[in-house]
Amino acid sequence: MGDVDPRTARHLISDQGEVVIDEVRKHWAALVGAVIELCVGAVVLMLAAVLPKAWWLFVLMGLAITCHAVWRILDRRLDRFVITNMRVFRIHGILSQQIATMPLARILDFTVDKPFLGRILGYGHFVFESAAQSQGLRVIRFVGDPDRRGLTIQRVIQQAGLRGWAGRDVGAGHGMSMPGRDVAHETGSAVRGGGTAPAPVMWNDTLEFRTGEPGARELRAGAPAAAEPEPEPFEPAPFERASFDPGPYEPEPIDPDDTDTAPIRLPR
Repeated sequence: MGDVDPRTARHLISDQGEVVIDEVRKHWAALVGAVIELCVGAVVLMLAAVLPKAWWLFVLMGLAITCHAVWRILDRRLDRFVITNMRVFRIHGILSQQIATMPLARILDFTVDKPFLGRILGYGHFVFESAAQSQGLRVIRFVGDPDRRGLTIQRVIQQAGLRGWAGRDVGAGHGMSMPGRDVAHETGSAVRGGGTAPAPVMWNDTLEFRTGEPGARELRAGAPAAAEPEPEPFEPAPFERASFDPGPYEPEPIDPDDTDTAPIRLPR
């Protein structure tokens, strides 16, 4: 997009390469009610000059209606919906500003609602369904040219998804993918700030990258995982029965006089 509002550009993550795809302002149909209210306020002010009695009442009413209409017009004009290559966000507010942001990855689905009057005048409403609902981005009303801008959002989401699977072929032999990385199957080294990412290799079921630094594992890219040595089978020691010979049983003699029990009295 060529010209971007400076008030919008300051909210971009420029160091991460975020650019504005489209900046959507309210359709002129959103100002119709405020303009009618402004005209009513002007009529009430003119009545204050025609009617000399209680003119101050008409002045107060006319000023209140006019100020409210001007506030509504400013609120519509400062409400912007921005589509970038990373997210969508909405900026609105006059004295206190609110910024609602939704990453593209969280957009599950969105609906383009075009009422009967909107089909005639060329506007519609966007209804977003996301993984984490944000009240500021649930409904975007009075979007001009909704069909084209709806396709723009779908195109940006699709391109972001394709970029996420750009490195899907890396590690395909091991059932892995490296999304969002420009990598090669051949041996390479990591280059900070750009270049070719290191090719992944498997070492004991762990994904590693050969960086070329001292002490790094010198493994060939795409080499199969190293086979671990099989453990030796466990063989328990043979059980040996302990030999115990108590010898012949010899009861100990009992002396009837050497006892602590009382004598037993038998019946006669």
